[in-house]
Amino acid sequence: MGLFKRDGVDPSSEHRDWQLVSMIAQESLKEQRRSRRWGIFFKSLTFLYMSALFVAIFQQSTAHSTQGITKDHTGIVYLNGQISTNQPANADNIVHGLRKAFANQFSKAVILAINSPGGSPVQSGYVYDEIKRLRSEYPDKKLYAVIGDIGASGGYYIAAAADEIYADKSSLVGSIGVISANFGFVDLIEKLGVERRNYAAGKHKNFLDPFSPQREDETVFWESVLNSTHQQFIRAVKEGRGNRLIEDEKLFSGLVWNGEQALDIGLIDGLGSAGFVAREIIQLEDTYDYTYKPTPFETLVERFAVSIGKGLGYAVNATLNSPMQFR
Repeated sequence: MGLFKRDGVDPSSEHRDWQLVSMIAQESLKEQRRSRRWGIFFKSLTFLYMSALFVAIFQQSTAHSTQGITKDHTGIVYLNGQISTNQPANADNIVHGLRKAFANQFSKAVILAINSPGGSPVQSGYVYDEIKRLRSEYPDKKLYAVIGDIGASGGYYIAAAADEIYADKSSLVGSIGVISANFGFVDLIEKLGVERRNYAAGKHKNFLDPFSPQREDETVFWESVLNSTHQQFIRAVKEGRGNRLIEDEKLFSGLVWNGEQALDIGLIDGLGSAGFVAREIIQLEDTYDYTYKPTPFETLVERFAVSIGKGLGYAVNATLNSPMQFR
């Protein structure tokens, strides 16, 4: 009875049932209004967040546009890390930046800042060829390769296409060679009592299989492939460096030198950083970074695509778990 009185309902009234219904309806209406206000608040918050996100995407996209650059400068493109299709330092990204740097009429020279231990001969070759093409298309615009901590193997392959190469006195330069390495587990699996089952169509299809014994004819063949690729590397360096190289049999042996040593044997043209080259060699200290950078929207789309791809991959593997692959 006390409860009814506290809530404003007279228990002695014959209309108390209607009073209760009315009270419940009013409370329900209040709750709906509160829910509606919170819904409006969260929708507004979401709208503001999405608006801010799209503004950031637009600013990021326009910030890297070169159309508004009307001052003479030195263009710079950074090549950092392993050169590979699935790394930021892939041929498409590097070439994208170089093309924009060469195409802008206010970039009076271009610096390719390299800090790479090498990587794919194919990706390196793509960039090398594109640099040669760009230099031919823009004969009045010089490209300077500047090596940081390391410019070795594929990193030096690309550098050799430049007009001039600079490095620090302690930079690691060279490693003009080709390598292919794996392990052999034949004796190990025999000791463990593991039976290897490998099915292939083609006499030499599994000649790089680490669980199969090496065959002399296959070893000779693979070494010929590596030697042929090595000769391609040597020709590219000789074409790029010309008579600046000294005659030394160690030059193409795969060894690396520091910057001072590399200068003595003609692998580089001078000692200095990217800032030094812009200031003292090009004599245009103002720089603009043309390195390819994905926009936030591109990053978001890529991550979404990767997530979808992984999900589909798991589904396909679970459904079609076949041991045969055509690769």
